[in-house]
Amino acid sequence: MFDTLSDRLSATFKNLRGKGRLSEADIDATAREIRIALLEADVALPVVRAFIANVKERARGVEVSQALNPAQQVVKIVNEELVSILGGETRRLRFAKTAPTVIMLAGLQGAGKTTLAGKLGLWLKSQGHSPLLVACDLQRPNAVNQLSVVAERAGVSVYAPEPGNGVGDPVQVAKDSIEFAKAKVHDIVIVDTAGRLGIDQELMRQAADIRDAVSPDEILFVVDAMIGQDAVNTAEAFRDGVGFDGVVLSKLDGDARGGAALSIAHVTGKQVMFASNGEKLEDFDAFHPDRMASRILDMGDLLTLIEQAEKTFSQEEAAKMASKLSSSKGGKDFTLDDFLSQMEQVRKMGSISKLLGMLPGMGQIKDQISNIDERDIDRTAAIIKSMTPKERAEPTLINGSRRARIAKGSGVEVSAVKSLVERFFEARKMMSKMAQGGGMPGMPGMPGMGGGPGRQKKQVKQAKGKRKSGNPMKRKAEEAAAAERREQAAQGGALGLPAQEDKNFELPDEFKKFM
Repeated sequence: MFDTLSDRLSATFKNLRGKGRLSEADIDATAREIRIALLEADVALPVVRAFIANVKERARGVEVSQALNPAQQVVKIVNEELVSILGGETRRLRFAKTAPTVIMLAGLQGAGKTTLAGKLGLWLKSQGHSPLLVACDLQRPNAVNQLSVVAERAGVSVYAPEPGNGVGDPVQVAKDSIEFAKAKVHDIVIVDTAGRLGIDQELMRQAADIRDAVSPDEILFVVDAMIGQDAVNTAEAFRDGVGFDGVVLSKLDGDARGGAALSIAHVTGKQVMFASNGEKLEDFDAFHPDRMASRILDMGDLLTLIEQAEKTFSQEEAAKMASKLSSSKGGKDFTLDDFLSQMEQVRKMGSISKLLGMLPGMGQIKDQISNIDERDIDRTAAIIKSMTPKERAEPTLINGSRRARIAKGSGVEVSAVKSLVERFFEARKMMSKMAQGGGMPGMPGMPGMGGGPGRQKKQVKQAKGKRKSGNPMKRKAEEAAAAERREQAAQGGALGLPAQEDKNFELPDEFKKFM
């Protein structure tokens, strides 16, 4: 969603590199480019004006004029201002002192409230809570059925006493759900309300009635991040008509301009609390303004990447793999089964493209990242699973006939099996080398990481031929001395030894032992 904005900002900052000091013209030109980038991203005009004014004021300040690298300082200023308009610090959910905590979802029809209720329920369940989804959208066809399906997929309970499709009182359902949650010991109630195609009095009245009936601890306004400026207008209408405590952005993985996300927190004064960035129920997490600003500026999001890895990988399993790779056997204990296990755990973290996108500087190769075929991991897994347990433990056994059998079993070409085994050996060797602190194979040892056999031998510099003197007299003397040495060598044989006619000659003791 923020690709266009990221590209424009990166190009703007690139023009500042190499400048020892920023002039007034440089600051104005940079501010103009940033303004155009924000307007093209559909950021609200009041937000753009406030953002540019703050950036220009700070860029003219002492912190830039005394900086060693003005370009980096401007990037720092833009990053901090982005964090500010995105809401500043991360906003956490407020829980009730006495259970259940009631969370009410509000928003227009089509914003993704029902699906988001399931995502929020799954996210809360993973944190040890027992959420209950309540079906109060009784107008939209099959809304109740959809919530029930989503709840089942998320593994959480649902309260849906009315069939919906225009039948039932949503206010009464919301009120009864609180007693149901207390009876069934649910500590969180998530109320899914009805929406409309646009703002109208009936929508506002029903939402206000449900709010008064259940007294929610949190009212979350769900907004489609792809609808642009209208998202800001809708948010202001809901804030004035019903009121809300936080914003949830849905469809953040879309390719529309993401100005709504940058505008809502600043315009409404309410922070973005959660973001949904995919179709799967797991594609949902708390919204961190500092991490989002870092992504927009192509500085990566390593904290989120680390958090996802911690959720997926167990410390015990990681230590076990590390011990296999760092063993004295050169990593030979690390088998294809271990490789498959690691690969499947990486797959659980999500899309490979999204994971790579969290690394700094990946915006420069986003076209290559977007073309990654996620099915390659499935093909690799199919090849490994077509092997026998002995072949996985000892890949050296895989000869031509075995490769043909494995290829037939996994539905790939024989060359794919051969390539996989070769790449596995190379990867194992590399990981083992790194685990033992020896640096990358075939490369010089890194400082503090040892050398090992992978170090390149120091090349001996070839000596240049002896140069002749420019002085005629000296050169003549050198040539005469050289001629005399050549004559002695011719008379005495190899190494310039005395002639064989000298009967009293004996080899030195150091040479006798070789005779």
